[in-house]
Amino acid sequence: MKRFPKKEFTPKTSFTIVVPFRNEKENLPNLLHSISLLNYPKELVEIILVDDDSDDSWKMENGRWKFEIRIIKNIRKSNSPKKDAIETAIQVAKNDWIITTDADCLVQKDWLTTFDQYIQENEVEMVASGVCYVPKNGFLSAFQNLDFLSLQGATIGSFGIDKAFMCNGANFAYSKHFFKELNGFQGNETIASGDDVFLLQKAVSVSPEKVGFLLAKESIVATKVLETWTELFQQRIRWASKSTGYSSVYGKLLALVVFGGNLAWIMSFLLWLIGLLDQNIFMLFVALKFLIDFILLFKTANFFKAKLQYVLASSLLYPFFSVSVAMYSLFGKYTWKGRNFRK
Repeated sequence: MKRFPKKEFTPKTSFTIVVPFRNEKENLPNLLHSISLLNYPKELVEIILVDDDSDDSWKMENGRWKFEIRIIKNIRKSNSPKKDAIETAIQVAKNDWIITTDADCLVQKDWLTTFDQYIQENEVEMVASGVCYVPKNGFLSAFQNLDFLSLQGATIGSFGIDKAFMCNGANFAYSKHFFKELNGFQGNETIASGDDVFLLQKAVSVSPEKVGFLLAKESIVATKVLETWTELFQQRIRWASKSTGYSSVYGKLLALVVFGGNLAWIMSFLLWLIGLLDQNIFMLFVALKFLIDFILLFKTANFFKAKLQYVLASSLLYPFFSVSVAMYSLFGKYTWKGRNFRK
C-alpha cells in the first residue's frame, strides 16, 4: 500500500469519538489529555464515554477539556458489552462519523485531521487505520510487539490486495448511516468481541468500494502493552475466538495457514527431537519460516518506527504460544474486564 500524504485541508467532517470503558480510572485521563491536544475545530467533535458498569469510582474533572464530553451508561442487550456500548453511543451521537478508540490508548494531534482529509479525498463510508504499542522494555513487551506487528502487517496487506478482513477497533471510523445500512452488529451478537472485524467483513461483502485503510503516521493510535503473560494469553484467546465466526473465506483461509504453519513448526521440532527428521531439513524449515516472518515484521516495523527486539527468542516461542491460543480458543473460555466469557 502507498502511504497517505498529509496536506492542508479545511476540516469538514464532524466526528463523535466513542470510548467504551470499564474500570479505566488510570487510563482515561491520559486518553482525554491526548484528545484535548487534537488539532481540530471543537465544534466538529464530541466525545462519548460509555461506562460499562465500572466500579472503580472514576469521575471526570470538569472544565479542563477542550471538547464536549458526555458520559453515558451502557445499555446491555447482548453477550457483547463492547458492541452494546458502541450501539448505545451511536443512538445519541450528534455527528455524522463515529470513530472508536479504547480507554488505554493515546492519539496524536493530527489524528482527526488526517482522517478528515482521507474522507474528503475518497468516497468512503468506513476507514480503518494503524495501531501500535507504547514502547516498553522487557521480553514480554517485545514479544507482544512482534505479535502485534504481524497482525498489523497482515491487516495492511489485506487492504493492499483488496481482501480486507481484519482491523482494530482502537482506530476505526464509519458513518452513522453506513452502520445502520449494515444493520450494525446484527448477526454476531453472541460473540463477546469483534466489534471491528465483523463489521468490516460485513461492509466489505456489501460495498467494498466504500471501505478504505488510512496508511499515515499521523493517524496511528498507540495502546499499552499488557503486564502479564496470563493477560496476554487471555486477550489473544479472545481475539482468536472470533476467527470461527468470520464471514470472510479469505480470512478463514489465512487463519488456517498461520495455524498450520506454526503447528508444522512444532511437529517438525518434535520429529527432529526423536530422530525421525533430518536436522538439515528441520533447520531449513525453521530458517525459511523465520525469513518470511521477518520480512513482514521488518516492513511493518519500518512504517510504525518500532524496534524489533528479541526476534530470535520470540520466533522460537511463538509457534507454541500461537497454537496453544488457537486450540484453547476453540474449546475454552476467557476473561475480559473482570468477566468470564465462554465460546
